[in-house]
Amino acid sequence: MQILLTNDDGWEAEGLKALRAALAGEGRRVVVAPEHEQSGVSHALTLNRPLRLKRRSAEVWSVDGTPADCVLLALRGLPASEGFRPDLIASGINHGANLGDDVLYSGTVAAAMEGSLLGIPSIAFSIASFRPTHLADASLVAKLIVDRLAEHPLPKGLLLNVNLPDLPRREMQGIRVAKLGSRQYEGPIEERQDPRGQPYYWVGGSSPVWRTEAGTDQALVHSGWVAVTPLHLDLTDYAQLEAVTGWLDGLPCVP
Repeated sequence: MQILLTNDDGWEAEGLKALRAALAGEGRRVVVAPEHEQSGVSHALTLNRPLRLKRRSAEVWSVDGTPADCVLLALRGLPASEGFRPDLIASGINHGANLGDDVLYSGTVAAAMEGSLLGIPSIAFSIASFRPTHLADASLVAKLIVDRLAEHPLPKGLLLNVNLPDLPRREMQGIRVAKLGSRQYEGPIEERQDPRGQPYYWVGGSSPVWRTEAGTDQALVHSGWVAVTPLHLDLTDYAQLEAVTGWLDGLPCVP
């Protein structure tokens, strides 16, 4: 098997190194990851400047762009002599959970989404701590999930979002499939002044307030479970197609 490893924390991140080490027996592992941290960039692509791909070691490359850029370059930008076409894309292990609505902002999840768009089975892995102490344990659980894909291939257009508690494996409750939770950041945006007296703003400084609901990824992870959420790329709300068609479809542009 050939595996592409990427993330949004950067090519030197400990979570990425731990995941790569855990997957050592799975086959060829190639890292193409951002040169610098790209947390919160979602599915952004770099379109207004050229990208630089740097070889850091035999199977490790960095890109001065976003996680989605990294996946694109890994599949279409590596020299043909590398002969690399991944059978699986593993994004992570991200430092910090990507639960609920955060999947919309996460560069880690976006890398897996880009892989899925390009027809490659993809998984995003995150651990519920910004300073994790049990990355080795989390990466071994990640390997268990990767191994199961050999028996249960992902359908086209489906990816997995996996959140792991920062616990020793023996203290984890197990693996559960979960729906996304929902949260809201209620803290104010902080306005400050630079040394020249000009205002600037700091976003994301407050902790989220979760809507507590049993069976969500957030509830499970905080109870010590590994939460696995299947995500798909078709955002069409099929349940509402008929309703919206009834009041909007065929409306003339000139009344």
